[in-house]
Amino acid sequence: MSEAVEYLITALDGTDAAAPDRRLAVREEHLAGAQKLAERGELLSGGAILDDGGRMIGSSMHVAFADEAAFRAWYDAEPYILGGVWQDISIRPMRIFRPAL
Repeated sequence: MSEAVEYLITALDGTDAAAPDRRLAVREEHLAGAQKLAERGELLSGGAILDDGGRMIGSSMHVAFADEAAFRAWYDAEPYILGGVWQDISIRPMRIFRPAL
């Protein structure tokens, strides 16, 4: 993916009492989608953000898409977006450092 657009997404879940239930309700769908992204080379890294007690309170993803439209299509269909899981979302353009070997 030579000319891909890359983004760093930091997304915190809601802090209301129902937030953990919203996450769990769509978690399997989110993980299945993340697996598909990884298989296509669009998910470069990602994982859950944890609180001091080890509970999932958000997500971090580094993604690469062919263009902005492809990114937007994924984002608009992401289960954590549609399910109201992510409430505080930061999306920043990014370029990973790839050292010459």
